[in-house]
Amino acid sequence: MRSDTIKKGFDKAPHRSLLRATGLKDEDFDKPFIGIANSYIDIIPGHFFLHEYGEIVKQAIRDAGGVPFVFNTIGVDDGIAMGHDGMLYSLPSREIIADSIETVMNAHKLDAMICIPNCDKIVPGMIMGALRVNVPTIFVSGGPMPAGHKKDGTPIDLATAFEAVGQHAEGKMSDAELYEIECEACPSGGSCSGMFTANSMNTLCEAMGIALPGNGTVLAMTPERIAMVKAAAKRIVALAKMQDNSKYNFKNILNAKAVHNAFVVDMAMGGSSNTVLHMLAIANEADVDFKIENINAIAEKVAHIAKISPSLTTVHMKDIDNAGGVNAVMREVSRRGNLLITDALTITGETIGERIKDAKILDENIIHTNENAYSQVGGLSILFGNLATEGAVVKSAGIAPNMRQFKGKAICFNSQQQALAGIMAHKVKAGDVVVIRYEGPKGGPGMQEMLAPTALIQGMGLGASVALITDGRFSGATKGASIGHVSPEAAEGGLIALIEDGDEIELDVDKHILQLNVNDEEILKRKHRYIPYKNEVKSKWLKRYQLLVSNASNGAVLKTEL
Repeated sequence: MRSDTIKKGFDKAPHRSLLRATGLKDEDFDKPFIGIANSYIDIIPGHFFLHEYGEIVKQAIRDAGGVPFVFNTIGVDDGIAMGHDGMLYSLPSREIIADSIETVMNAHKLDAMICIPNCDKIVPGMIMGALRVNVPTIFVSGGPMPAGHKKDGTPIDLATAFEAVGQHAEGKMSDAELYEIECEACPSGGSCSGMFTANSMNTLCEAMGIALPGNGTVLAMTPERIAMVKAAAKRIVALAKMQDNSKYNFKNILNAKAVHNAFVVDMAMGGSSNTVLHMLAIANEADVDFKIENINAIAEKVAHIAKISPSLTTVHMKDIDNAGGVNAVMREVSRRGNLLITDALTITGETIGERIKDAKILDENIIHTNENAYSQVGGLSILFGNLATEGAVVKSAGIAPNMRQFKGKAICFNSQQQALAGIMAHKVKAGDVVVIRYEGPKGGPGMQEMLAPTALIQGMGLGASVALITDGRFSGATKGASIGHVSPEAAEGGLIALIEDGDEIELDVDKHILQLNVNDEEILKRKHRYIPYKNEVKSKWLKRYQLLVSNASNGAVLKTEL
C-alpha cells in the first residue's frame, strides 16, 4: 500500500508513535489509510451540514475495514460574495483547494480518497487536486436544496432573489414581496436548487464516472443522500483493498473519454457557463488535450433535452431526479449516434454504457426526447470574432429567441461596481450592450461573477433588449444574452479594452460570432493612444494569483513557470 511509506518498517517507529496518538491500534497498520476531503464550512448553505456526512463516511470506512482521516478545505459562497470585492477571492479559492488536496494526500501517503464537495469552485478544485494525487477517488456531493416557493405556490430560487432586487429598485416590487422572496428562495441546506454552477459540476461528476448515480440530483439531507454517502465510503475501501487497484487511479477514470462525456451532458442539460472554465482547467490537470473550440463541435451534435432554472423555466434539480436523473439524460443522448462514449470506465466498476442501460425518462415534460428537444443544439455556445479571438462563452439555453442575434450600442464600464452604479442610475437603455471589462482572471484579479448586474438587467425589465459582455464570468444563476470569459481579456490588451461608448457590437449565438463593428484603421488609432486601466490590488495572495494566472480560454489555470 502507498501508506506503507509512513507505517511499515522499524524505521517508521516514530511515525507510528504519532499515529497512535490519534487513536490507531496495532491492527490498523495493516489496513488502507483513506483520506476524507471534506469541504464543511458553516457559512455556505450547501456545506454547513457536511461535518455530519464526514462522520458517516468515517464510520462506514471503519466498518468496511479501512482507517479514515478527515481533513478540510476552504470554501467561498459565491452568492454571499456577490457584488462586492469578496468575489475577487472566489475563483482563486479553486487553486487553494486543489493545492490543499495535493498537500495533505501526498504528505501523508494516503491510499485512496473520498471527496465531499458541493458548491461551485469547490468541486473542480477537489477534482484538480485529486488528479494530481492520482489514487482511487470517489466524489459524493452534499446534494442540492429543494426549490423555494412563494405563498401562491410559485417555485423560486436564488436567481429569483437577485432579480427581485432589480424589480424593487424599479418600484415594481414592494418591501413585503421582496422580504417574502428573501425568506423563501433558499429553504434549506444544499447547493442552490437550479442548474447553477454547483449542480452543473455535480451532475458532470456523474457523467465523468467519478461519482455514484444521483450525485447531482438527489436532495441534500435526505435518507437517499445518506445512503449514497455510505455506499461511496464502502466502495472506496473496496478499491483501496484491491491487490492491484491502479486501474481505478483517478486519471484512469477522468481521462479524455470522461472530459468528452462531461461536455456532452453539459450541452444536453444547459449547464452553467462556468463549467467551461472549470472543465478546461480539469482537462489541463488530466493531461487531456481539449481546446475551447472543440465545445461547439460537440454542441452542434447534442440536443438540448433538459431545461432547468435559470433557463427560462421553473424546473429544478429535484424535478430532474424524479424524471429519471442524469442517467436518463445520458441514456437519451446515447440514442443519437456515438455522442456519448459508453465504454468509459466508472469508479464503481461498470462502464457508462452499463450504468445507463436500464435508465428511462419517467417524465417527458421534464426530460425531453431527442426528437422533442428544446433545441437540436446544445445549451452552451463559444463565440469568436475580433472581440474574442480566443473565445467567449454564453449559456445559450438561457437566452430569449429574440436575443440570439443582436446588434447594439456599447456602454462601457471598467469594473463591476461601476456597472452596478450605472445600471441603477438608468444609464443602460434598451438596445445597449453593456461592456464590463478589467474583471478577467488577471484584470480583476480573480474573474468576478456578474450575477448582480445581469439580475438587475432582468429585474428592471431589460432582459429581452440588452446584452452584456465581459472578460469576467457569470454565476450559474445568470440568464439572458450574457457573454463572459471574453479572451484575450482587457488586462492583457484584448480588444475589449478598446471599445468606446456608442460602438456597435454584434453577436450571433447560432453562428458563434462576437464582433466589434469598428474598422481596422480606427482600432489601430485607439491602440496607439491606449492607456491600460488597472484595479488597485492590496492582497498579497491576489497579487501572486495575478502574476501566475492564464486567461479564461485556458481555464484560468496557474502557470507553473514564469
